[in-house]
Amino acid sequence: MPAQVHILLVDDDPAENLIIGALMRKVTSYAITLHYVETVEDALGFIRSSGAVLDMVLMDNRLQPQADFRETVPELRRNGYIGPVGVISSSISDAYFQKIDDYGVDFRIDKAELDPTAVEFILQEYVKRDVSAGQ
Repeated sequence: MPAQVHILLVDDDPAENLIIGALMRKVTSYAITLHYVETVEDALGFIRSSGAVLDMVLMDNRLQPQADFRETVPELRRNGYIGPVGVISSSISDAYFQKIDDYGVDFRIDKAELDPTAVEFILQEYVKRDVSAGQ
């Protein structure tokens, strides 16, 4: 039985939830529950009130009203989220992506590179708790 994993997607475009949700269903080695919110404030509320163990946050690079991950991810960290945070973007070539460690980001990935194999690798790399079946 695949290991249970909970991922929170923070993206201000609801279409991305549909696209990434369909992609997550193709991952076979994990049973992924994808939670979705549109804002950092909603993400913080979800983290505080969720009974589920949250294994990872996937944060869209650009959310309104914040400019980019350099503002959104530190907001998560200041409010106590210590789990892995990945930034997803349609372009990760901008120079500021080279300094992700300075902002509390664990990894970055281009949306075009996000496929079931990449998701499995990311989960193997960043979800360090025991993800045994049934959690």
